Parts: sequence; C-alpha cells; structure tokens
Amino acid sequence: MTNLTPAPAAAPLPVAKAPAWLGPLMVLGGGIALGFAPIGLRLGLDDLGPQAIAFWRYLFAVPVLLVLVLLVDRRLPRKPNGAVFLAAVFFTLDMTLWHWSLTMTSVSNATFIVNLGNVLVGLTAWAFLKERPGLNWAMAAVLAILGAAALSLGGQTLQAGALRGDLFALAAAVFVSFYMLFSKLARRTLGGLEAMFWLSVFETALAFFVVWGSGEAYLPATLSGFAVPLALTLIVQVAGQGLIISGLGSTDTAIAGILVLAQPVVAAVISWRVFDEPLTAIQLAGAGAILLAVWMAQRRKGRPTGLV
Repeated sequence: MTNLTPAPAAAPLPVAKAPAWLGPLMVLGGGIALGFAPIGLRLGLDDLGPQAIAFWRYLFAVPVLLVLVLLVDRRLPRKPNGAVFLAAVFFTLDMTLWHWSLTMTSVSNATFIVNLGNVLVGLTAWAFLKERPGLNWAMAAVLAILGAAALSLGGQTLQAGALRGDLFALAAAVFVSFYMLFSKLARRTLGGLEAMFWLSVFETALAFFVVWGSGEAYLPATLSGFAVPLALTLIVQVAGQGLIISGLGSTDTAIAGILVLAQPVVAAVISWRVFDEPLTAIQLAGAGAILLAVWMAQRRKGRPTGLV
C-alpha cells in the first residue's frame, strides 16, 4: 500500500548574520578615512573658503549616494525620519565650527579637540539610549581624554588665533556627540546608504545658508578649485561617513565614539609631513594613548548590541 503521508517539510536554512566584529571594523575604517578631512580642507583654502568647501563636499555626495542606493538596495531611498534631519543639523554645526577652527589652530589641535565629542557620545547614549557603557569603555575614555589633552597642549601654537580656534573645536565636539546619537536613532528605520543620502541632502541645504551667512564665495575662480571638495566627497563623505553610519547599526554608540578617534591620529601624522607641524614627545605619547584607547574599546566582551 502506498504511503500517502506527506514528507516533513525541510527545515529553513539559517540566515547568515554578519560577524560581531564587522560593525566596529567599519566604524574604525570610517574614522581612518575621516582623518583626511582636515588635510583636504587646508589644501583647498587657496580656492574656496572653509564653509564653501563643506557645501560642495555635501552636494557632490548626493548623486553619488543616490546611485549607490539604487545599485545596492535596488530601490529609491525610503522616507527620511526626524532623527536623520537632527543628525544633519548637528553635523553641519559641528563642521561649521571645526572648519573655522582649522584656519586658526593646528590640524592636530583642532582634530583632537573636536574628537572629544566622540568620547562624550558614550554619556549621551547612556542618557538617551540606555546603552550603559562598561568598564572597558570608561578606561578607554579616560585614556582618550588624556591623549587628546597631550596632543592639544603639548605642541606649539601656530598663530595668535590658536586659542580661539581651540575653543571653536571644543564647541564643535559637543555637536559631534549629538550627531552620533541621532545617527544611531536614524538607523532604526533607514539603511546605512539611504541614511547617508538624506544626511547629505539636508547638510547641503543647511550649508548653503552657512556659506551665505559667512560671506564666502560659492564658486572657485577655476574648475580646478573643485578638486579638493570632490576628493573629500569620495574619501570622507561617502567612504568615511558611510562606513561609520553603516557600522553604527551593529555597534554600541559609546564604543563607536572611541573607535572614531583613529581620525585625529591619522590627521596628525599626515599634517606632520604635509604642513610641517611636527609632533613633540608629549604629543606622540598622546597619540599612543589614543590608539591604546581604541584597542581597549573594541575588546568589549560579547556581541555588540544595536540594530542589524
């Protein structure tokens, strides 16, 4: 007699999850890419003002990111949420102050001070996202602050406005922490690429008014003046910021803030060679403390919490 009992259905194949280290690695890679931002800004000041460079960096990124969303996600970007708009507001404020600071103080000073905001983000995430940072983060944060202080205070000031530039960078650091916080919240309904697309759209609109208010020219004298903003678009805005926003989806915000501190180390080393801003022994020790903090932060046990 033929057995008519249906065969049991095959068990569904398990969906492969991204490894736990991928998100933090993306954030770290983004931090390294961001290290080229102050270098590019200094090189582009002969053709455009600091705020105009930021404007074109955002604007050039919009079509590039739209194409990437269409190719990777195979659809149009989803509707933006309020968090991505607030992230753009805080990022624009951060970049406005930071770009001004880079024209007044050394690259290492401005970059290390503004990155204190990436340490503060651990406290904002604790307050607003209930992501309680662990002991590793606390020790890494202390090391990062000491390292940043050594790099900022251990060198020679370059010009009379250096102190004002340092204060601008310090104010920008506060905005960095809120940018990271709202970027994390934006990832709850948006993918990494589309979040970056909407960030760039809003940042372009906001930066347009910043340039207008600053009195800078929107256009360079020659087409070659667009070279630096275009390079910053590809290296910093698309690659650097894109890796950070994507990595934030599966990385604790506090840990991500420490990992991004690879940025000022890269900037200080490059500016040593390009702008003849040598690092003193104290500053080198500070850089070492920052790198040790980055290593400690990513050694947190267990799988990072967050969005997938």
